[in-house]
Amino acid sequence: MMRRMFVGVAMAVMLFGLQARAETVGVTDTEIKIGATFPFSGPASPLSNTGKGLIAYVNSINDRGGIGGKKINLITYDDAYSPPKTVEQTRKLVESDEVAFMFSPLGTPGIAATIKYVNLKKVPHLFVVSGVNKFTNFKEFPMTTTGLPSYDTEGKIYAKYITKTLPDAKIALLYQNDDLGKDFLAAFKGYLKDSFDKKVVASAYELSEPTVDTHVVNLKASGAGAFLVAGTPKFAAQAIKKAFDIGWKPLFLINYVSSSVASTIVPAGPEKAIGIVAATIAKDPSDKKWENDAGIQWYKSHFAQYLPGADIGDANYVYGTEQGQILEQILKQCAGDYSRENIVKQARNIRDLSLPTLMPGITINTGPQNSMAYTQLQLQRWSGTSWEQFGGLLDATSE
Repeated sequence: MMRRMFVGVAMAVMLFGLQARAETVGVTDTEIKIGATFPFSGPASPLSNTGKGLIAYVNSINDRGGIGGKKINLITYDDAYSPPKTVEQTRKLVESDEVAFMFSPLGTPGIAATIKYVNLKKVPHLFVVSGVNKFTNFKEFPMTTTGLPSYDTEGKIYAKYITKTLPDAKIALLYQNDDLGKDFLAAFKGYLKDSFDKKVVASAYELSEPTVDTHVVNLKASGAGAFLVAGTPKFAAQAIKKAFDIGWKPLFLINYVSSSVASTIVPAGPEKAIGIVAATIAKDPSDKKWENDAGIQWYKSHFAQYLPGADIGDANYVYGTEQGQILEQILKQCAGDYSRENIVKQARNIRDLSLPTLMPGITINTGPQNSMAYTQLQLQRWSGTSWEQFGGLLDATSE
């Protein structure tokens, strides 16, 4: 009888242990294992500095003792901005490395190729670096939250700005031929409605194209008075340079992910980018207007310690740092319960989180009706030496 009781208790303990391990995949007494993919090589490699910024901030967390006594083991792989490679590396993170969750994987094509797999595996897929609108669908992707303002929101803000500034102008739209670019196209269609076909001339480019020069020349020939480039930094820089070289001076806009001074403006030529408009969420740490700002002073100190030798003018490092701070907030809110269920719950329960490098007034709020970190944007114009902000904070419903 005693033997049966002992066996029963032992089995219960074993089952409890198995259940506990099942609930805490990637979590031990000493670490929390987290995965991400970034384009450290390939056509979008400038964006990978987001990953380097995240890694640097995680290193700072670990130097401060981690979260609840646990260090963060952030495992990152290069996917070269290639969807097949993203699939391969994501499977490796989930099935071989057994990460607790995915955080901040970057790149619309790769996320589109892996989002169903990660959700099927019930692995938290948090603050992915894409603004594709369909990724915010709770019902279809219950494990996913997004880390960029939606391209739909950003596109509608640009459409409103252009039509108010130049109500009679034809609009040229050069967009990346994937979900990123197509969301901007859809936003303009949604805002302009029946007048879209008369007002907009659109041209799609492929990531495999070496240059977008021909697209720019053709769009100039359309007679457009406004021009938006919706893509990644390499191609935005090419478009800025080509438009300048052929003497085209439209009302020129670029999207947020291409607004980094280091990744887009400098390669294009700062003097060639004068007057360009973009939306942002963050302060530029290289801009003198922020030199006495407490948040930027903190960032410069952090940057000097954890990203020595890197270009402080690269907005991708700023964004990666902000991603790291969101990760830290989620893990703190978990309060020791790192089950996947609670991790997702906390990611969707962020309230009024203000980060030191965000534009004044921008805060992070997530909840049952919003899976996006950001829903507000600030317009700014390139002066030749810095970004100058104008107007107030905008969202998709702003007038």
